[in-house]
Amino acid sequence: MDTRIQPPLVDTTACLCRVDAGLKSVAGAKKYVPGARLCLQPDTKSSIHPTRSKPSRGESSRIQSPLLPGLPDDLAVACLVRVPRVEHRKLRLVCKRWFRLLAANFFYSLRRNLGIAEEWIYLIKRDREGKITWHAFDPVCQLWQPLPPVPKEYSAALGFGCAVLGGCHLYLFGGKDPLKGSMRRVIFYNARTNKWHRAPDMLRRRHFFGSCVINNCLYVAGGENEGVNRSLKSAEVYDPNKNRWSFISEMSTAMVPFIGVVYEGKWFLKGLGSHRQVLSEVYQPENDTWNSVYDGMVAGWRNPSASLNGHLYALECKDGCKLRVYDEATDSWSKHIDSKMHLGNSRALEAASLVPLNGKLCIVRNNMSISLVDVSNSSDVHGESAEHLWETLAGKGQFKTLVTNLWSSLAGRGRLKSHIVHCQVLQV
Repeated sequence: MDTRIQPPLVDTTACLCRVDAGLKSVAGAKKYVPGARLCLQPDTKSSIHPTRSKPSRGESSRIQSPLLPGLPDDLAVACLVRVPRVEHRKLRLVCKRWFRLLAANFFYSLRRNLGIAEEWIYLIKRDREGKITWHAFDPVCQLWQPLPPVPKEYSAALGFGCAVLGGCHLYLFGGKDPLKGSMRRVIFYNARTNKWHRAPDMLRRRHFFGSCVINNCLYVAGGENEGVNRSLKSAEVYDPNKNRWSFISEMSTAMVPFIGVVYEGKWFLKGLGSHRQVLSEVYQPENDTWNSVYDGMVAGWRNPSASLNGHLYALECKDGCKLRVYDEATDSWSKHIDSKMHLGNSRALEAASLVPLNGKLCIVRNNMSISLVDVSNSSDVHGESAEHLWETLAGKGQFKTLVTNLWSSLAGRGRLKSHIVHCQVLQV
């Protein structure tokens, strides 16, 4: 019986993190496809009464239907990776091979290397009863997407940290359980598989601490713990490649940080000391040292803030409709980007987070309305000419008008029912 040779099959049951480093194209990815092998499929003659002989176990393991009928598997992958992310949940339901393809790192590593990975906004909120919920916003379709429930250990936790490693892993760590007190627990959500996982616990129990990510390593410092000396000055770092925590140099003094940012490769922290005094320190990872800082950048620093393309930004007003820019030459916050469309002082419209999104700055408010600012074109823009840099996304809560907020306040119903605790951007 004649046989024909088909292209190598795509079997993505393995986790191939190495694809991220060298993958450049679909054709170049074939050597990284796990389990790739030739599939010998016999030709069959047409018959009115075809035989239904059951293939042997060896033959059934080698014979698989193509990902897309009529196309080699490498071309089929090239088509599937270009499907919008919002449809990936449906793709997993088509067949087992599609499910395995979308469940492994190969598929999403290819999307990232081809420059077609999408960034979504993930919000963690606390409701009036103190319970934690979270939501994902798709800026392409401008829709809020469903997510699996937050694990029960963080359903009511206070003062926990939140950070993103590897672009697609959302970590929750530390915090204070209402019943058990401070925690060392660490969990993470994988945006590629839409599932939660455990990670190694931190070395110290702490809550209301500072955290940041530098070179894909998670840094934690300060905070509080139960006991006589509640304020902490210890610090530690988590390396996902080694999958372990390590202590780093301690801070100069114990601190409970209330604002932090990474700027020019350094981690700036500002918070309250053990005697409620305001302290500011900067950590330099290259030499593992902490130093006190009192320059103009820290003096005019406000929360929320973010660093993008080597520039430091912070919100000027409560509703997040005006940005201030740090000018390193004058060591001051002298530059501004104003939308000229202020929303008011309602707590529901208060800006809770400032994060980079697709090369722009994203402002997220407690009512889940979202604004984008194109700061890449703001270097020569000042005053009234900056309005065109602002864009409003159709997020949840956007249609609550100023009149509605004013009436709620007058009627005594203006109390904030929920507020945003953390906001991060994940790429898949």
